[in-house]
Amino acid sequence: MPPVLAVFDLDGTLIDTHPDLIDSLNYTIAARSLEPLIYSDLTHLVGSGARAMIERAFTLRGQPLGDGEIEPMIDRFVEHYRAGMPGKSKPYPGLVPALDRLQAAGLRFAVCTNKMEGLARPLLEALGLLDRFSAITGGDTFAVRKPDAEHLLGTIRLAGGDPARTVMIGDSLNDFKVAANANVPSIAVPFGYSEVPVETLNPTVVIDNFDALTAELIDRLVA
Repeated sequence: MPPVLAVFDLDGTLIDTHPDLIDSLNYTIAARSLEPLIYSDLTHLVGSGARAMIERAFTLRGQPLGDGEIEPMIDRFVEHYRAGMPGKSKPYPGLVPALDRLQAAGLRFAVCTNKMEGLARPLLEALGLLDRFSAITGGDTFAVRKPDAEHLLGTIRLAGGDPARTVMIGDSLNDFKVAANANVPSIAVPFGYSEVPVETLNPTVVIDNFDALTAELIDRLVA
């Protein structure tokens, strides 16, 4: 029987990346001399990958990008963001002890994020977390991305898991929608970048912090 698999979102779930996302977004929109973004803007921007985040940032500042303008801005963002890794980004409190605890109980881990895989991997490596995960997939790994079920199901396959023995852990709507679409239970964390309280987004369970992420909880959800 495959081991129980815990699949995590990245930004706002595993890692608090907001200082570096804001820095790189502000570097990007500075190409048009736009007003800098602040933390409260982030919930409107994050969750659907770099392209959508950058497009939303320009729209938020009243200068939507036209055809042919997005690719140079993506390149500008990616170059700045990658060069600064890990920057000020850090795991959320309690994450590493939770991973230790769950690993000791025999669980396996994966990452399913709409962040580019080419940014997710070096970030996790810079934070010393890369080897924790049996699979890491981004918004550019497959032909689809969250909330399409195949993004999560493909991640589960790469990790050697079974959807019937998997939970999805996230902080925003796309995480809970992809879990529902893949018929996988979901666990919400409330400290990420959701625009609305996570309780309103229909996760299976909400936990207050990673101290509450236990093997017993996950076993109950997959039972």
